Amino acid sequence: MPFTFNFGGFNPGDFGQGGERPQRERKPRKPIGTPVTRTLINIAVTALVGLVYFYVELPALNPHAEEFYFFVFLLCAVYCGCAVLTSGFQGTGARGYLGFVKKQCTIPFFVVIAMIAAIAIGSLTSWVVLRAGAYSKLLPLTTGDFVTEVEEIRYDQIPMLDSDSAARLGSRKLGELADMVSQFEILPNYTQINYQGRPVRVTPLRYGDIIKWLNNRADGLPAYLLIDMVTQNVEVIRLDEGIHYTTAEHFSRNLYRHLRFHYPTYMFDEPAFEIDENGDPWWVCPRVSHTIGLFGGRDIIGAVLVNAVTGESAYYKTGDVPNWVDHVYTAELIMQQYDYHGAYVNGFINSLFGQRDVTVTTEGYNYIAIGDDVYMYTGVTSVVSDESNIGFILSNQRTKETRFYLVAGAKEYSAMDSAQGQVQQMKYTATFPLLLNISDQPTYFMALKDAAELVKMYAMVNVSQYQIVATGDTVAQCEANYRRILAEKGLVAADDADLPLTGQNEASGVLDDIRSAVVDGNTLYYLHLTGDSHYYVISAAVQPEVVIYNTGDYVTIRFADGEGTILTADSAERTAAPVQPAQPQEPAEPDAAA
Repeated sequence: MPFTFNFGGFNPGDFGQGGERPQRERKPRKPIGTPVTRTLINIAVTALVGLVYFYVELPALNPHAEEFYFFVFLLCAVYCGCAVLTSGFQGTGARGYLGFVKKQCTIPFFVVIAMIAAIAIGSLTSWVVLRAGAYSKLLPLTTGDFVTEVEEIRYDQIPMLDSDSAARLGSRKLGELADMVSQFEILPNYTQINYQGRPVRVTPLRYGDIIKWLNNRADGLPAYLLIDMVTQNVEVIRLDEGIHYTTAEHFSRNLYRHLRFHYPTYMFDEPAFEIDENGDPWWVCPRVSHTIGLFGGRDIIGAVLVNAVTGESAYYKTGDVPNWVDHVYTAELIMQQYDYHGAYVNGFINSLFGQRDVTVTTEGYNYIAIGDDVYMYTGVTSVVSDESNIGFILSNQRTKETRFYLVAGAKEYSAMDSAQGQVQQMKYTATFPLLLNISDQPTYFMALKDAAELVKMYAMVNVSQYQIVATGDTVAQCEANYRRILAEKGLVAADDADLPLTGQNEASGVLDDIRSAVVDGNTLYYLHLTGDSHYYVISAAVQPEVVIYNTGDYVTIRFADGEGTILTADSAERTAAPVQPAQPQEPAEPDAAA
């Protein structure tokens, strides 16, 4: 008789011989309370989870927003989970469990189906393949004439700093303020605006860390930075009452949360920090809408202005935004809308095959102040071209008024390479250029920076003939050299070679006073001419010869328009005094004795 083991009735030989394990009877879980009680619990838990998610993630309660649908799906999932847990379990096996879940989640199930259908229909109606014509019309575009419409910009309105250089100057300035540098940092926004007729960059501060936030939040952020993009002067504008609402704040004073609680259905683009003409800080928050189908045709239909100090806000439609506001439309949005126009102006099929008249914007962009507004500039090139542009666009960042100028020439990066080649021994790098009108010649203007991101020189490159390059230590010197080369090439009349930029003036006379001061590590010289009511300030780094000037020297000073008793000079050249005309001699009286 074979030997076998028997463990409490368990026989290993049963396996593989058709034996079945005994089924353990599943006891049903009892439901919690009454149906009304369970429903209230389910709703309460779902609402709690929804409020926490809403507070943290801030989804727009708008069917045009993609995050809205995820929010609804999340709420449905939470409700179903709660319903299953609070209702116990009735039934046997997997089929019974699925039937039980279905019974508890009927309403959320239909909500999810409706959401999926809306997404599918919305995506189809927004599909660029079907709506290419609508996408091509997002950006109203007119064609302009460069020579007649783009005037020579005022000398004191040319921005000479890019965002990187501005950040370096701002950090250095804040480091000089012992009472601030220990508690605050610079928020890296650096919005370029037109303030009181001059191009500047502004940015608020932020708390150094959570502990410093706890110590200073009651008073708010005490100041913001203002950087003059022409003179490169950095000012720390101290406020009587601190800034309490920023993108770097916490809890209810966080700008994004503040906007969502007051405008729960609005979709917003990235806010821009600006100041009004009185120097008061504001946040300009563009309101986004999808104008093609449910999810396509992204555009701006208005803006919410939030007082950065008090948090008070007001909504304006695009046509009603105050004139001091400079940034309603972002450069990225304008470029995207132009790319839609350039790609689909002749239909979707043409954008893939044939590509007749298909154009795109170039890689970079820049800003320039014109009048009371800030304009975005970017080049336009053909999809089949190499290193050349067919033109460029100028777009008003407040109104979206956009004009296309047919100006064929080199791409911006090719012009930057040409400028860098002129000073290759110094290893300077060029900023992304601006397009200026110099003697009716489309001209790239750019600053040349050293390794420390400080502006050292300036360059002008002819758009049509980018081998024509001029550089200078000052804008005035660079412009004079450029005009001289244009005259030598026969592109402008010889009489135009000595004309300064609009807004530049000239004063000549005898120096009767010279003073010096060190500001931000630079030695500045203050020159006064006999009979003149102004002092003219110039840096020794701009014109080193000024250190050897003496009182009694006759000098010619070029300077930009401005107000006050101290004006910024771009050059101060020691010249020969004009020859005074000889005075006629009176005839001698005849000798009486004779």
